[in-house]
Amino acid sequence: MRARMILPALTEATSPLFRPIKYSLFPPLGLATLAGYLSPDDEVVISDEHVEPLTFGDEPDVVVIQAYITSARRAYEIADAYRAKGAYVCLGGLHVTSLPAEAAEHADSIFLGPGEDTWPQFLTDYRAGSPQSCYQSRHRSLAGLPPIRRDLIKRHLYLVPNSIVVSRGCPHVCDFCYKVAFFKEGKQFYTQAVDDALAEIGRLPGRHLYFLDDHLFGNPRFAASLFDGMAGMGRLWQAAGTVKSVLEQPQLLEKAVASGLRSLFVGFESVNAANLHDQRKYQNIGRDYNAAIQRLHGLGVMVNASFVFGMDDDRPDVFDRTVDWAVSQGVETATFHILTPYPDTALHARMEAEGRILHSDWDLYDTRHVVYQPAGMDAATLEAGYWRAYRDFYRWGSIWAGAATQDVLRGRLRHLAYAGGWKKFEPLWDLAIRSRRVVHALPLLETVLTGFGRHRPLTEPERPRPARASCRQERSESEDRQPAQLTAPCDLATSAIAAAATFPRRRLVRALTSRFRADGWPSPCRPARPPPLPPSGPDHRTPGPTRATRTPAAP
Repeated sequence: MRARMILPALTEATSPLFRPIKYSLFPPLGLATLAGYLSPDDEVVISDEHVEPLTFGDEPDVVVIQAYITSARRAYEIADAYRAKGAYVCLGGLHVTSLPAEAAEHADSIFLGPGEDTWPQFLTDYRAGSPQSCYQSRHRSLAGLPPIRRDLIKRHLYLVPNSIVVSRGCPHVCDFCYKVAFFKEGKQFYTQAVDDALAEIGRLPGRHLYFLDDHLFGNPRFAASLFDGMAGMGRLWQAAGTVKSVLEQPQLLEKAVASGLRSLFVGFESVNAANLHDQRKYQNIGRDYNAAIQRLHGLGVMVNASFVFGMDDDRPDVFDRTVDWAVSQGVETATFHILTPYPDTALHARMEAEGRILHSDWDLYDTRHVVYQPAGMDAATLEAGYWRAYRDFYRWGSIWAGAATQDVLRGRLRHLAYAGGWKKFEPLWDLAIRSRRVVHALPLLETVLTGFGRHRPLTEPERPRPARASCRQERSESEDRQPAQLTAPCDLATSAIAAAATFPRRRLVRALTSRFRADGWPSPCRPARPPPLPPSGPDHRTPGPTRATRTPAAP
């Protein structure tokens, strides 16, 4: 059998605001996983339209297309083109599961939910000449999962080729989350056997890993065994967790750091406690956001914070409040989203019943556009505030102010390398991608992660750190605006870290301080003057919701 597996480009990846590095981070791991079920005699090719153009000169027997909501239109175009050529087309993914009737018009077979049980059954049916038109996943297990076909991945086209997933789903059920609908007909959360996960990690070259699991800490027993098994491997890794797991599982977090955790994606979602209850974001309610960040930074772990704007209790001041708080806490990178009611989610059902859904143009369901009627502001204000938040958080002035919250010079330089490198060197990233050499930047990422991991082990509980001065009091008013998502280093900033190790400390401090003062920026070598501590409680600017009252998963 000749098979072609395709990941169509997201609509936002083809827009004028396209940030090449954002879509050149991870290879299509899901397709490579399905390819592992094919027999050795089958010919298979994986194509990712984000990193290389798609050609239609081949004649495959079977075409497999993975569709997300903002790639649905393109997925259907590709499917229709291959069906016209006589290929058997299979469609699966989040969007197909949410709207199966829509997808069925463009496919011979559709797949609903994860494919570990349905894809092998399809292969058996197809070889027997009797494939079904719809395959619904019900039996959820990762037992017996074959090795991922990483030989089909063009590693040199990705900054983070060593992505890995050792679980499926999430133990939490938030109203806005697309993944809830994807797993609705069976288990919502399940993991690999620890030995299988460690075997997959052992097959990956190099040091760096990125766990793409929705919540790597979701099963504490599994996570503890995994981290114990990774100890001594010399790995550096990044992952996603929750505020609850950071604050309530201290020993588990320390095991993670000991095994190589250096950066954690955390869904804070909102600085308004009143938003969390309505979205069923129960794992955040009543938890101290400041303490979570201090805990991670105390262990040498960088924070990639996620926020969602446009929930019903948000007002026009939410953008400034969110950015000011994130910068004052030294958050290294942040992703911002406009609340998006994805089809087949509880949020979509509620808004549809209220008559608040504006349209069903899936190309605009990208968390950058307003597709519903907000409650606390108009759509134009919400969209403008979203862009302003990105612009303000990633100003050089904000980056310097965030770096100034770090206690040591090495940490401040590392903050500059991580945040500045990701946002301020777009032409360099674009050049690396177009020259097909982006993977050569991976050692730089490892350098930044390794440097940040050099920290003193916690021997006693950390003392709370007062909030730093608001970046809004310090930043300039002339900067560009661009959206961002994950994190990466840059040549210039990484060189600064290397210089810090050899350059005399006092001379380096004086040089940096004088340069920052000359440019009107706060020095990262000297903490800014702290403002008075704000009162506690959900009605003030420091998020740390203390009572229940009501956000989408990162794009």
